[in-house]
Amino acid sequence: MTVEELFSDASAAPDLPQTVTVEVIEPTEPEAAPEPEPTEPTATAGPEAAAAAEPAGQAAPSAPSDADPLEPAPAKPARPASARKPSAPRAPAKSAAAPAAKVAPRRPAKPRPAARSKAAAAAVPSVVRDLDPSVIALSISGLTKRFGSTVAVAGIDLDVPQGSFYGIVGPNGAGKTTTLSMVTGMLRPDGGSITVLDTDVWRDPAAAKRLLGVLPDRLRLFDRLTGRQLLYYSGTLRKLDNKTVTARSADLAAALGLEDALGRLVSDYSAGMTKKLALACAMIHSPRVLVLDEPFESIDPVSAANVTEILEKYVAGGGTVVVSSHSMDMIQRVCDRVAIIVEGSVLAKGTVDEVRAGETLEERFMELAGTRRTTEGMEWLLSSSD
Repeated sequence: MTVEELFSDASAAPDLPQTVTVEVIEPTEPEAAPEPEPTEPTATAGPEAAAAAEPAGQAAPSAPSDADPLEPAPAKPARPASARKPSAPRAPAKSAAAPAAKVAPRRPAKPRPAARSKAAAAAVPSVVRDLDPSVIALSISGLTKRFGSTVAVAGIDLDVPQGSFYGIVGPNGAGKTTTLSMVTGMLRPDGGSITVLDTDVWRDPAAAKRLLGVLPDRLRLFDRLTGRQLLYYSGTLRKLDNKTVTARSADLAAALGLEDALGRLVSDYSAGMTKKLALACAMIHSPRVLVLDEPFESIDPVSAANVTEILEKYVAGGGTVVVSSHSMDMIQRVCDRVAIIVEGSVLAKGTVDEVRAGETLEERFMELAGTRRTTEGMEWLLSSSD
């Protein structure tokens, strides 16, 4: 109950006139009573202080001058108003300092790693695997292919050791896809020879293809089948029994994140899902050599990391991977050997460290493949068309 309510009913308290005389809180400072009248204390001290200060201001003029000085017990409601005055300014001071403390994080430091990325990549050694160079998983000798007057492949020689992760890089139109198509028996070469674990691809194609798992570029799948049906078809085509096909299909789908999509038609798959399903079909028969043409195209970064991990485990178990890609960073990170093909010829080959020669693989590729074209004469592209 407030002091104002106590004074509103005289019949409820017959001795209130004596209580009114007590409102002289500090006799030595009678001038301090009008201080609660300004609005500043009410704004800073809050509604409770304003409610306590308003009755005190009304009671001061009504106090008789001949009042007996009693003990200041009723003066307690007026003291919180004055006691809260020093604490009121402190609260805004703390709230004003709080935003300043939140501005502590410094974001401009993030670009620093990007500025050192190329130098750091050049300094870090590439993957080195303990391989027996005498055991060759894939041998290409004098491979040539011509389309009319265009020479697509001009005498390529490559030896891929067993258990290696071999990368093939080159600009568009360099002959990478043509070379891999001849290696896997899908395109007959004009000259040269190709052997997979000492089996000639063109003299004994059935035996050679049993050793190969192939992911061609722009592969057309039977998209009116479900993902599960396509994996079953690929497994039985490789003469696997039903139980093995079912178990391996489940393992591959779980590893590639396709579990929920196996019951859907392949025609409803996204480009990345189709690529992963084609990779699963290439691996279901556990081949000795995997030949993958742009396996990471259209695949999101998380799926690409999963595919990379699967391929690394496959290589660690004795398998061999030959992969073409435009991602120089990926080739440098996961491959132990690389070949740079430009205009149908091999310009550099060997271990990744040997080929890049202290630079990043991208910088070395730019030196061998040629400089970038200028954009002069395209001022029209910079102006808006009305």
